[in-house]
Amino acid sequence: MPRLRIVLGDDHTIVRQGLRKILEDRRDWEVVGEAGDGREAVRQAVELNADVAVLDIGMPFLNGIEATRQIVKRMPSVRVLILSMHSDEAYITKALQAGAKGYLLKDSADVDLIRGVADVAAGRSFFSPAVAKVMLDDYVRHLADKGIVDRFDSLSEREREVFQLIAEAHSNKEIADLLFISIKTVQRHRANLLQKLGLRDRLELTRYAIRAGLIEP
Repeated sequence: MPRLRIVLGDDHTIVRQGLRKILEDRRDWEVVGEAGDGREAVRQAVELNADVAVLDIGMPFLNGIEATRQIVKRMPSVRVLILSMHSDEAYITKALQAGAKGYLLKDSADVDLIRGVADVAAGRSFFSPAVAKVMLDDYVRHLADKGIVDRFDSLSEREREVFQLIAEAHSNKEIADLLFISIKTVQRHRANLLQKLGLRDRLELTRYAIRAGLIEP
């Protein structure tokens, strides 16, 4: 079985060394590259054929959010886990919109890094507990403001399957392959379930999924 290939991006050498030490406790994982700025992180993630990129949000030359956007555009197979000091919703939203699969707070990296990398590598979303709470609180406020009730029970069995796979960050093609249906059918189910639940996009769907207990924060 091939080893999981990881690239680390952080402008502090001591932080990268600490992250490397934690990650390489897993014998089936390998840190194949380290970068001190966002541009170098993008280059290494692509050229070294990384499976996962762990990126600090505040890097020089190119911040972690823009680096994420470029990595995902150039090599969609790379799963990005953002590392940040900030638990503000604005940062979390921008990271997810850029294509990050997870958001890990630095103050919990020693506890949650292994799980975070494992989850995003497997195609699942990951959020530090404090981040998940921010997302949940914001989502509950959103529901209250719009007067939306929980309509999950209105989804068909197939729509619920598609819902969870979307929340776990699977692409339309991956969902089609897993469920043995066409990509067009996946797109139709996605549009239908978003309409039924009153949701706009993947970010709102992920918040909903955490609130409903369908995926772990």
